[in-house]
Amino acid sequence: MIDRTGRARRMFGWRLRREPYLIPRTLGRFIEGLSRPERSVPEPRRHNPDAVVDCAVYHEGRRLPGRPHYAAAARTARRRRDAFVWLGLHEPDEATMASIAKVFGLHHLTAAQAASGGHRPAAETFGDVARLVLRTARYVEHEELTATSEVVDTGDVTVLIGAQFVITIRHGAAGALQPVREELEARPALLAEGPWAVAYAVCERMVDIYLDVAGHVERDLEALETIAFAADKAPDIAHVYQLKREMVEFKRAVLPLQEPLQRLLDRGVVPDALYPYLVDVRGRLGRAVDRVAGFDDLLNSILQARLAQVSVDQNNDMRKIASWAAIAAVQTAIAGIYGMNFEFMPGLKWEYGYYATLLLMAVASVVLYRRLKKVGWL
Repeated sequence: MIDRTGRARRMFGWRLRREPYLIPRTLGRFIEGLSRPERSVPEPRRHNPDAVVDCAVYHEGRRLPGRPHYAAAARTARRRRDAFVWLGLHEPDEATMASIAKVFGLHHLTAAQAASGGHRPAAETFGDVARLVLRTARYVEHEELTATSEVVDTGDVTVLIGAQFVITIRHGAAGALQPVREELEARPALLAEGPWAVAYAVCERMVDIYLDVAGHVERDLEALETIAFAADKAPDIAHVYQLKREMVEFKRAVLPLQEPLQRLLDRGVVPDALYPYLVDVRGRLGRAVDRVAGFDDLLNSILQARLAQVSVDQNNDMRKIASWAAIAAVQTAIAGIYGMNFEFMPGLKWEYGYYATLLLMAVASVVLYRRLKKVGWL
């Protein structure tokens, strides 16, 4: 084995003997290294800190001052009776959710599902933690409907409810929950009911958004229906189909929520004080479902009516073409007959035979045109 340390020492000593001026420089560097303060190790950066929208501790319906870190907030809630943490997140990554799961004791599968978006509405219970998933919706303003217009933008929000915490995880631009927090903080008696009060407020907010979006979509459908049956202007089938695709996405957000919400009420996990509130939300959700289902039927009617109009227009065009072809056929028949190479034909050697033939062709065309015009073919 090669003694690299000894060889380095011999080489360095040889250089000091041959080059004495290196001694002050070497000692200076050594002393400078001893006097230099020790570099502090940088603290590890938090995972996706922008994912935390808000974090607060609520005690007896009142928000405690400050915006602590979720770990400190969890410790504060555990030390106080009738206190809970409301942690609001927007599109957290897996590392952030893993850290939050460790603090609040969540199952790793629950944290992994919450880190990803695109879930269907659901209501599940994992031990002492309930998981409620709702689809968010947002109406996209547009001047007119085109073949690529985005009418409804959807996302999802997951609500994790524990004994002393509630975590809301939102994916997508739709369904901001800051208004929900502000409204709940203005109602301390309701907020004092605990984490399930937040779950109720989120459900109420989503259903109100569904009804609001349904109102905007209903106006779009009324305008589309007016244009569809107008005589001067008819919508393109691609526009109707695009709106139908947007309605399919809206239906996926609204209709599947009925079963999870009913299951949540049947299981008895909702506090008795909040049960009537969630029953009211279920009733309004039923109205939203009925409106969305009616939109789908109306769109199918408009689409069928437009297809029927296209068929009628095609038939009208074919009748016009056939009418002009019939008018041209009369003249062609007369010209074809007199174009035959026969020696004995009536009027062939008549002085005015040529003009009489032209007059016959014109009269026949006018008579046939007026007849076709009268029956509506032209």
